[in-house]
Amino acid sequence: MINNVVLMGRLTAEPELKSTGTVSVCSFTLAVDRRYKGQDEERQVDFIRCVAWRQAAEFLSRYFRKGSMVAVTGSLQVRNYEDKNGNKRQATEVVADQVSFTGEKQSDAEPPMPPPPQPRRASKATQSYSPSKPGYTGAPDFDEITGDDDLPF
Repeated sequence: MINNVVLMGRLTAEPELKSTGTVSVCSFTLAVDRRYKGQDEERQVDFIRCVAWRQAAEFLSRYFRKGSMVAVTGSLQVRNYEDKNGNKRQATEVVADQVSFTGEKQSDAEPPMPPPPQPRRASKATQSYSPSKPGYTGAPDFDEITGDDDLPF
């Protein structure tokens, strides 16, 4: 069986991080355009309720704002519950496993992106680029490894 959902849309409100004890949770709604529109009609929009847990919730609340374009992958979940008046209700939502940027240019109002992780360097690698070394044709972004005894494979 497969339960996989992929969405891309805009956040309809500021994401708010909450905690259930030691676990972070963030509920949010995505406005997602439908792929089609009728003749002489405006494009229809679906408002899809989503929830993110743990690191995905923290990432979402830290880097996204109302109106941000977001890509979400996850699964569809249907919950049954009883409201305050004793009526049986049903809620359908997407449980987000991954939340991603969509390549949209970052505005000044959004917090800066964290720096990318630095690559690990081999212990015997040189730390400088020298194009004058005979036989060296590598790019300045790569370090020359002088021996193979520290390689992990």
